[in-house]
Amino acid sequence: MHARALAAAALLAALPATGAALELVGGHDGLTPQEAAASQALLDDVDARLPARWRERLEDSVQVRWEELPAHVHGRAFAGGIRLQASLLAGWMGTSADDDAGRTAARAALIHELAHLYDRASGRALSRDPRLLDLAGWQVRALGPGRIDENPMRDRSPDPYELTDPAEFVAVNLEHLLLDPSYACRRPALHRYFAAHFGMTDAGGPCTPGLPYLDTGAAMAPDADAAGPLLQLDPARVHAVDYLLAEANSRPMSRWGHSMLRLVVCAPGREPGPDCRLDLDHHRVLSFRAFVDDVQISSWRGLTGGYPSRLFVLPLSQVVEEYTAVELRGLQSIPLALDAAEIRGLLERAAQLHWSYEGDYYFVSNNCAAETFKLLHDGVPRLAGNGLSSITPTGLLRRLQGAGIADASVLDDPDTAIRRGHYFPSQDTHYQAMLDAAAARMPLPLERVEDWFALPPAQRAPWIERADLRAAAALLVLEQASLRQQELLARDVLKRRMFKRSRHDENVADMRDALQVAMQVDAAFSRPAAMAPDGYGLPQQAEREAIQRRANEQARQWRQQDARLRQAARDALPESRRLALDATRDNLEALGRRLRQLHRDAGGMELGRAR
Repeated sequence: MHARALAAAALLAALPATGAALELVGGHDGLTPQEAAASQALLDDVDARLPARWRERLEDSVQVRWEELPAHVHGRAFAGGIRLQASLLAGWMGTSADDDAGRTAARAALIHELAHLYDRASGRALSRDPRLLDLAGWQVRALGPGRIDENPMRDRSPDPYELTDPAEFVAVNLEHLLLDPSYACRRPALHRYFAAHFGMTDAGGPCTPGLPYLDTGAAMAPDADAAGPLLQLDPARVHAVDYLLAEANSRPMSRWGHSMLRLVVCAPGREPGPDCRLDLDHHRVLSFRAFVDDVQISSWRGLTGGYPSRLFVLPLSQVVEEYTAVELRGLQSIPLALDAAEIRGLLERAAQLHWSYEGDYYFVSNNCAAETFKLLHDGVPRLAGNGLSSITPTGLLRRLQGAGIADASVLDDPDTAIRRGHYFPSQDTHYQAMLDAAAARMPLPLERVEDWFALPPAQRAPWIERADLRAAAALLVLEQASLRQQELLARDVLKRRMFKRSRHDENVADMRDALQVAMQVDAAFSRPAAMAPDGYGLPQQAEREAIQRRANEQARQWRQQDARLRQAARDALPESRRLALDATRDNLEALGRRLRQLHRDAGGMELGRAR
């Protein structure tokens, strides 16, 4: 093709109601006969792919010119016409039957520009449709009117150009809608949206069954290699979705609580229904959290969006342990009034966010409550008009209740709520009961469990040898809780110590090296797209198999680094904190010996060694 601009014009006639074909009707000035034939073949090829409704919305004719455009530009659309990069026609003509890349590039460029013309000609532009903006990622703001300026669906995009603005998002996605048979599987909600808009009947597929999530909790479990960290969730097995609220405590970042969603997943073999609430081991939690990619938690970075916000998928058991036993916070699990189709839509949206979303976490304006609100807003279209936006977890719950979506009456009777799994109480009440049980058997010097935990472990030790079987069992529970709290305090100390001490401090430097490796593994699990091979949207079969292999290998490395990190962390602690940890572990070992001895004396079976 000549280097100068090629002035050959082709007219793409808009398809009238009778269904006339799109055809080249202009002259061929500047084109060789072979180029003119190839141009016509491209137009005919794209014509056969366009939905009838698309053609009906175009002008009576669209002039297409092949020109020398800037290297990074494939095409430009203007009133009544399209300019395409001349080299694309050469690529269309030169592509072999075994390599369709050049033909695909030419098709995509023409469809892209036709999409712009369609979007501008439509009486209701797709790029301004609120529902399309929801699905695309230009989310509504939880604080204040309007939508966010930047699209945070940064991972697993088919073309980052789609993120520049909504018009380009529409054009890029219409390319893939017409050219990629897997689009319906990779972006199911968007495929349904476009198919409904254009009146398309092709459902796409077949798709790999289940919605994929990287289950971080399963990945870090001792049997991760056997269980597999890639959860492939069948929405039909999710009986219900609950709003899961972690109650507040005195820590600055936790004083307003934490918003999550609980998935009531039925165990294999159980018919979906209310009894699925008994299958706690299968329940999962969707939790937006700020991923801290260093060990220094900065309030300033939290206020300015310095931390990425990502959607984590965790086992319910892990979440209950984390909040009730370590942070001593109760959990409220309140059912949401969603039907089966809405649950499926919500889970699809969550899966898309899980693999693609990286927002900016702000403690005030884009926190867990704001993120949960946006997930509900975008995943369940019915909720978009309910005015649910809130920046506090309790405020979001009040609005869900006010709209009749959340039924908090399940908490009215505390005993029933606990029995039915709607409330998981803070373990501080349980710990107080353990202290009371031990105090009933011997004259302990303190009455409140908080004071017992505050007592140095060396001052708790003398009571171990005085305890009978029941008191020793109660003290064992308390000492295990004390160890978890000591470890939490130790982590806080290390965060400050690592960045205040000299890098020449041997212990701190060793820990920093170990932590760097461990956090690289942690970052991989915290950003699922890092595990995924090339591709976009929801991973399909071959990608899932590769993700499973990589995740298993990363989990193995994690377990290796975890032991090294724990030892390095212990060595880097101040002496007083290290001695407190060691003394607490000594107390646990002494309690284990005491319990085994008491059992032997009572003629019972020897208890397993306490951890």
